Amino acid sequence: MRRRLLSVTSTEQVGPYTLLRVESGDLESGVPGQFFMLEAPGRVLPRPMSLCLALAGELAFLIDPIGPGTRALCALEPGDELHVLGPLGNGFDLDVPRPLLVGGGIGVAPLPFLSEVLGSPPAILGFRSDWHAEAAALVPNAEVCIEPTYVTELLPDGQVDVLACGPEPMLAALRERVPDAQLAWEAPMACGYGACYGCAVEIDGVLKRLCVDGPVLCAA
Repeated sequence: MRRRLLSVTSTEQVGPYTLLRVESGDLESGVPGQFFMLEAPGRVLPRPMSLCLALAGELAFLIDPIGPGTRALCALEPGDELHVLGPLGNGFDLDVPRPLLVGGGIGVAPLPFLSEVLGSPPAILGFRSDWHAEAAALVPNAEVCIEPTYVTELLPDGQVDVLACGPEPMLAALRERVPDAQLAWEAPMACGYGACYGCAVEIDGVLKRLCVDGPVLCAA
């Protein structure tokens, strides 16, 4: 885990989202499913972001501009600098024989990196609109559905190893269908390393600090 001041190399729009690319410096990309804390200039608290792409000399993050912090990150321009801390948390277990990637909305963010590491396995991606679904272009070999069709309706009948990230209702539905799925949960975070308890969520009656216990947890 390291904290570095890095320069923005480029930004691009992917539907409603922004793909923010920064120089990697000496930061490691880590394991798919881990995250980094990004500090936009002028903002007090950083924002947790899954690594979307690990490129030569670059780290890329897919960001949904839904609040002041994420909007500040999306407004960065090439040459701007920001502090980046990571990689943090626990990523996906990659030792699976039949991987199936499942993502919903901005939950697709860690899947391009995961897909690259696993050799482009099948993926099922769900979005609220065709505009949001433009992000599916980042994940090869993906089947896409738009609400009111949900990803659980497209799950195959055979045995698969599900690795998923998305909104809590989607993850809850996957838990019922695939008891041994690996699920990347989402929560606000202020520190990223377990000190503030801001990301504590109750799962099966037990409080989990997602920044250290997760964000990837087994559904069972």
